[in-house]
Amino acid sequence: MLSDNTILKLKEAVGNYPDFPKEGIVFRDFFPIFRNPELLEDLLNVFQNYIQTHVPGLQCIAGVESRGFLIGPSLALKLKVPFIPIRKPGKLPGNVKRESYSLEYGVDALEVQTDSLKPGQKVVIVDDLIATGGSMEASVKLIRSAGGVVEHCVSVMELSDLKGREKISAPVYSILQY
Repeated sequence: MLSDNTILKLKEAVGNYPDFPKEGIVFRDFFPIFRNPELLEDLLNVFQNYIQTHVPGLQCIAGVESRGFLIGPSLALKLKVPFIPIRKPGKLPGNVKRESYSLEYGVDALEVQTDSLKPGQKVVIVDDLIATGGSMEASVKLIRSAGGVVEHCVSVMELSDLKGREKISAPVYSILQY
């Protein structure tokens, strides 16, 4: 069962780097969690418990490049479902679907292989951070365009002041809020 102590331990492990990568930004580094196997297991267990409670019949975990790749496969293994990568353009072979999204100063895109999903498959999308919500919402649209049903979006951290969850057209769960 999830405890406040578990959340506190995870939050205390996250590194804070003021003025990185530029002045005025506080970079939240969740990699220290990966250096502690007990904390990593706690992180995966929090996600597993949440998903098993809120997404009955889950059929797939999709992870957003690149840090969603660190959590997604382990979570998929724990839940005994396939893992699907959502990647930057030009990184996946075969037929792909693409979804563009706006950045602060430009446009980016994400892709998924068209044969990675079956029509109607229930999917949870995982990433490390929800900031402005652009990449997560692009991932939601991408999975839907490939025939999947996005049941939930989950992240390790959320920058609540940026209101990114308001832009995401699927339910959102984040373990840590800043």
